[in-house]
Amino acid sequence: MVSTSEVSLCVCPKKTAEAGLDWKETQTKRKTSSEENEKNQTCSPFKTLMRGQIFKQAKKRIQSYPSPHNNGFLRGIASLGINYGQIGNNLPQPENVLDLLVSLKLTKARIYDTNRQILTAFANSSVELIVTVENQMLAALIDPQQALQWVSTHIQPYVPATRITGISVGNEVFTDDDTALLAYLVPAVVNIHGALAQLGLDGYIKVSTSNSLAVLSESFPPSAGTFKTEVSGVMSQFLHFLSSTESPFWINAYPYFAYKDKPDDVPLDYVLFKPNSGMVDPFTKLHYDNMLYAQVDAVIFAIARMGFNGIEVRVSETGWPSKGDSDEVGATIENAAAYNKNILRRQLNNEGTPLRPNMRLEIYLFALFNEDLKPGPTSERNYGLFQPDCTMAYNVGLSALSSPSSTSSASISLTSSATKDANTESLAVYWMFVCLLTFQVLIRRAY
Repeated sequence: MVSTSEVSLCVCPKKTAEAGLDWKETQTKRKTSSEENEKNQTCSPFKTLMRGQIFKQAKKRIQSYPSPHNNGFLRGIASLGINYGQIGNNLPQPENVLDLLVSLKLTKARIYDTNRQILTAFANSSVELIVTVENQMLAALIDPQQALQWVSTHIQPYVPATRITGISVGNEVFTDDDTALLAYLVPAVVNIHGALAQLGLDGYIKVSTSNSLAVLSESFPPSAGTFKTEVSGVMSQFLHFLSSTESPFWINAYPYFAYKDKPDDVPLDYVLFKPNSGMVDPFTKLHYDNMLYAQVDAVIFAIARMGFNGIEVRVSETGWPSKGDSDEVGATIENAAAYNKNILRRQLNNEGTPLRPNMRLEIYLFALFNEDLKPGPTSERNYGLFQPDCTMAYNVGLSALSSPSSTSSASISLTSSATKDANTESLAVYWMFVCLLTFQVLIRRAY
């Protein structure tokens, strides 16, 4: 996570515009005479073609919706993940953490090391893991043999039973106080990938690094996104690696910091995903109704300015503290609940950003637990959705039917209105598909 002193980036709304798409479809009925009905039944090639196209479109739409009978947390969502930090002396055992994630139907998690106990506990589960090479290891990994040894020791023994899908080589290296780390980053990334390839593991384990938003010198408007000049050389090499290996660019993005630093300039509703007028990028004319999406698109533009297109940007961390010091404006339970709840609702819709609306944005929330040993201001110890005893820190639209302890068993499900809307619409489209299919059968029988 970036410190507040590193963040001077602000994406602020400028003008009012309407956002979003109206998914609701209405049906109109036409009264036709018996002659018109008879005429309409004439199976001309053109009408047959049109019916076929409608059928295909309906089928395509129904396949994109969650099954109306698929129960559980975040139906139909494949993108939401959670950061599982371990800087605490009262955290549950990894086996209990896995029970919690399974009860939530969360299938993606990120850890900040390669903790052997976690990797063992998560074996033969549905949870995919991103693991991390600690920053202090980067210097050693510029040696290909050391990188091979690291992968052979920390990765190979656990796969495929443990579903390791990503390796973050370092965390926020581009903006780390130890500037010497930057020279080690790309060689370490390349060598870790080479070691995976040598062991036949590169097909399903992607290598990247998580970056602070402070790596940008400009982020407003999003189309002005630019990387800092002092990191551009190494950044170009890193982006070339991502492009050649089809790996994602991971960004740690916290609208909270922008609001904390300038609460008089940044509308709270804009950073919390609440209804607001938003802002329009004056160059792209794209409308943004929240800061997180604007920050992500600023990164995409920064990457494009370096000459690279098609690299997926994913949010490796984002969150909001539920408690802070007196000078940490906005760090409240109410704001934390609103921020994370609204992200969950956006994820229910598998949303992309305005710049990439058809590519769902993968997001990892920070964090799973409040961690009592984290240094820094009070907020650093209060980003968790859950307390160490696995009870909710606050309500983000989750209904806790039980805890994952040995004394009870059940699940936690999303109970927001967004879920009900998604279910209703999926049923509507499902029945539309059934009706079209029935119509096709009747037409064929008639002729």
